[in-house]
Order: sequence, then structure tokens, then C-alpha cells
Amino acid sequence: MSDTRQPEPTFQDAINRTMPSIASEMQDAMKGQVRCIIVTPERAVLDAVAEMVIIPMYDGELGVLQGRAPLVGRLGAGELRLKTNGVSTRWFVEAGFVQVRSNVVTVLTANARPATEVTVEMAEQAKTAADALPATNALERTNKAKARDRAAGMRKVAAKNPEA
Repeated sequence: MSDTRQPEPTFQDAINRTMPSIASEMQDAMKGQVRCIIVTPERAVLDAVAEMVIIPMYDGELGVLQGRAPLVGRLGAGELRLKTNGVSTRWFVEAGFVQVRSNVVTVLTANARPATEVTVEMAEQAKTAADALPATNALERTNKAKARDRAAGMRKVAAKNPEA
């Protein structure tokens, strides 16, 4: 005959059932969602919760839902989107790095701004500046390619804006 006795509840079990912590309340509120944090050298630009985060990686886009396996990747210049209840919030981010861990997407970038602030004129100025850069050695060619990628990302974001 097997032992079917229930373990005696502890004081901590009683506290957890009657007085949930702030952390457990936050976990309950975030069910099915992902937290996105965008950090620049100056400050944390964004700290928001969404159902899905779409990140511009250097080699394409990456969609992140709750429960995504951890990863660290190279961020490309382009549009980062946060989707909640069918509504997208758009941001322009420059190249950098991204970490996904425990339903938190952390984006490290030199510059980030709401996509609505990016204009076609800004993209054209960035392209002109990139084209004007010298390319006489490997380092200069690399910097020129990065500047062109940034300008191309700005142009794609600006093209989606309503006034474009």
C-alpha cells in the first residue's frame, strides 16, 4: 500500500497563497507577453511590454514571442516593431546587439527613435554622407558599408511613414 499522505503546508506556502508578491503579480500580468528594453549610451529609450517584438537583425528580421529560446545576436539598422492587440509601435534602431532571455528582449544600440521621427530627408542626408566617406583601406570601407546600411534602414522606415 502506497503512502498517499499530503505534505503538511509550511508557513511560506500560506504566505504565497494569501499575499502574492509584486513580482508574481507582474508575472501574471505579463502572461503571453514579452518585455522590450532599448538601451542607448545615453539612456534607456524604451521599456515596454508587447505580445510580439520584431527585431531587425543584420541578416533579416527576428520575431520574438513569449517562451523564445535565449539568444544573443547582431542587430541591423532598421525598424523594430512591438505588436500588441493588433497595433504596432514602430522604432528606428541603428546597428548593435540584441539579447533575448526569460521573455525579455534587450536591445543595445547607438541610436533609437520613434519611427515617425525618421523622414525621407534624413535618410537622403545619411546616404549622401555615407557616399562621401572615403574607402581607401579596409577600415574605411567597413565604416562606409555601415553608414550605407544605416541610410538604407532609415529609408525603409521613412517610406512606411504616412507623410512619405
